[in-house]
Parts: sequence; structure tokens; C-alpha cells
Amino acid sequence: MSPELISILVLAVVFVIATTRSVNMGALAFAAAFGVGTLVADLDADGVFAGFPGDLFVVLVGVTYLFAIARANGTTDWLVQAAVRLVRGRVALIPWVMFALTGALTAIGAVSPAAVAIVAPIALSFAARYRISPLLMGAMVVHGAQAGGFSPISIYGSIVNGIVEREKLPGSEITLFLASLLVNLVIAAVVFVVCGGLRLWSQGAVSDTMPDTGADAGHAGSGGGSGAAGKGNGGTRTAPAPTAVATRPDAPAVPLTAPVIATLVSLAALVVAVLGFDLDAGLTAITLAVVLSTAWPDDSRKAVSEIAWPTVLLICGVLTYVGVLDEMGTITWAGEGVGGIGVPLLAAVLLCYIGAIVSAFASSVGIMGALIPLAVPFLAQGEIGAVGMVAALAVSATVVDVSPFSTNGALVLAAAPDVDRERFFRQLMAYGGIVVAAVPAVVWLVMVVPGWG
Repeated sequence: MSPELISILVLAVVFVIATTRSVNMGALAFAAAFGVGTLVADLDADGVFAGFPGDLFVVLVGVTYLFAIARANGTTDWLVQAAVRLVRGRVALIPWVMFALTGALTAIGAVSPAAVAIVAPIALSFAARYRISPLLMGAMVVHGAQAGGFSPISIYGSIVNGIVEREKLPGSEITLFLASLLVNLVIAAVVFVVCGGLRLWSQGAVSDTMPDTGADAGHAGSGGGSGAAGKGNGGTRTAPAPTAVATRPDAPAVPLTAPVIATLVSLAALVVAVLGFDLDAGLTAITLAVVLSTAWPDDSRKAVSEIAWPTVLLICGVLTYVGVLDEMGTITWAGEGVGGIGVPLLAAVLLCYIGAIVSAFASSVGIMGALIPLAVPFLAQGEIGAVGMVAALAVSATVVDVSPFSTNGALVLAAAPDVDRERFFRQLMAYGGIVVAAVPAVVWLVMVVPGWG
């Protein structure tokens, strides 16, 4: 049995054990990375740790730390009230506002995870307050980021268009952008309907005061323990059932206290630093959180414990194992095997699926950079349009970022307050699986089979 096949089978075993035995999948993946890396791939410890996502670790810790402080001092409550006033109390519009906001950020040049890191904590705090499905709100944020992700001036768009130019393939920047925009818009509309968006419309307008949830929805439970994403120390903290909103007319507006003002300034500084000066979102968030903690230690005392540590372990472990797969050539091995198939249309759909599956666990940009060159040989035959194939690969490799193992999905999972994190993790994993199974076939049928370009 080849080393590449062994590494894939071990990954399958990790999934089975984590699902059936409620062991943190990240811990299992670290053990698998050590075993496969040293025994099969002949890697030393440095080779195994080469796949550790240090940048994502810092982003997850920094953003959840900063927004734990924001929840503690009432800043997220203030932002939720402001959002309700912005849409004149129409709660059903908020998911679409978040979709449009993240789309606008990525379209003007923000890296997709940076846009999600900025918007997701606010969006999911709103979802907790108004009993909106966190899956709905998280999906709207991620699909919004991908909807704008391939504009001609965006990061993803610039990278893919550069690869196309380097490989001397026919290209269309506008077609690439519109393909991603339309696919994510359609998916967002479907998710909105399936996850209870129509029920939100039937509620009409609500007051901009806080709804009575029966608990302090402003504090997230990260907890510890085992399971796929961890449970709280005193039992699993579960979000209220998605029933109609019950507002408290006598609930006062959240005051603009000094900590709230300072936190709002910090959040604005995070946006400016990331989008305007291209600073790292995680390091910037940690720095701002430390400043706020120093100024108001009482508000920040429990913030470190509210960092989503089980989620950090989960994501970092799985991505470290994926790094071992990449280091030992498993991903390239699978792609080259598909690229050698003599039927171009079949090879095209299989490449789309490889892009989707691998990207659900690894870098979307890295996968696009590897798969587009692999498609060159059969694109040169002229049986498949290059423009449609490139668009299909780009969409397949990015639309799956709702997976909890991707950077964007991990940020959504970590940012959700007052949810049963294990249940939410399974929801994201199931939804990501549906996207992986369905979208590559659909975009292949619509973009590749007709022979665009």
C-alpha cells in the first residue's frame, strides 16, 4: 500500500473515532500527524510542525479574546442595538446586511478570513440575541465573503488571474467575479429559506431594545472537555430555541460608557489596521485586547478563559495533519492521478471535487494554485473552455469555506456565543459536507459542460 493511500485511510479513521467516541478531533489529528509523519513519511518533528497553522492559531485566539472583552463590557449589545436601528427593526434583513458587508470588504481587497474575523463575532452575537440560527448567520457571513472574493481588485481574484496569465490560458476577470458572486448569492438565498429566514420576515419589525432571552446572552461559553469542539465545564450551554422574539419595552439602551467607547475604537482600529495597512488580524486583535484588559481589568478578568480553546485545538490539529499530507505529496498525488484521466470532462469534475474536498481542510489559494496548472494539459486539447474551467475550480475551492476545518468556518465556530459548540460543529460539518457534495457537480454542469471560453 502506498504511503499516500495510508495517510488518507488514517484521516478517515480519525473522523470515525472522533465521531463515535467523542474525542477531540484535533487531539486525534495531532497524534495521527506524529504517527504518519514519523513512521510513514519519515519526517522529523520539525517536518510535522511545518504544517501547524501558527497564523490561524493567533487569529482564533486574538479575535475571540477581543470579542470576549467586547461581550463582557456590553459593546456587542450596543452594536446589536445599532444594527436593529439601522434596518428599522427588520431582523430578517440583518443576515443580508452581514452578507453584503463581508462581500464589500473582500471585494475591495480584504483577505477573506480577515473580513470574516471582523464581521462574524458581531453577526453571531446578533443571532444569539434574536434567536436566529447560528448556522444561518455564519453561512451568510462566509458566503458573503466569498461572493466578493473574486473581484478584479480582490486578493483571490488577483491570485487566480495571475495564475491564468502565467499559464497563458484564456481568462475573463469579470466572468470569474460574477460566477463566484452568483453562486454564493444563490446558496445564501437557499440557506436563508431552509434555516428559518422566512420566519424572521413574518415577525415584522421589533424594538431596538434587547430581547428577553432568559439569560445573559452576552457571554460566550468556551469551556473545556472533550468532544469534537468541546463542552462547557458545567454541562453544555445551549442557545434558546428559535422561537419568536420577545422584546422588553422597558429595557434601556446600552449606554456608551468609557469601556464601550474604547472597545468600539479598538474594533475600528482593527478594521483600519487589517484593511488599510495589511497588518495581521490575529496579532492586531491580541494587542488591542491587551490594551483594553490593562485599562479595565474587571471587565476583562474572564476573557482569557472564554477564548474558544477546544476549537483552537480542533482546527490546529486537523490542519497540522493536512500539512503532513501536503509535505508527503498526498495532495499532489491525488491531483496528478485525476489529471491523467483521458476523458477531459470526467477529469474536470474530479478536479473540482478534489479542490472542494482538500480546500475544506486547507488553504483555498494553495489548492487553486496547484489545481489550475494540473488542468492545463487537457485544456490545451480545446475540448473544455478555459474560462469556465478556471471559474468552476475557483468556486469549488472557496465555496466550501463554511467547513469548520477551514479558516472561515473555524472563525464562525469560535465566534458563536451561547451555543452548544459540539452541536454547532456538527451542523457546520454536515452543511460543509452538503456543499462539498453538491456544488462542484453543479458548477461543472453550468460552467464547464457548456464550454465557456
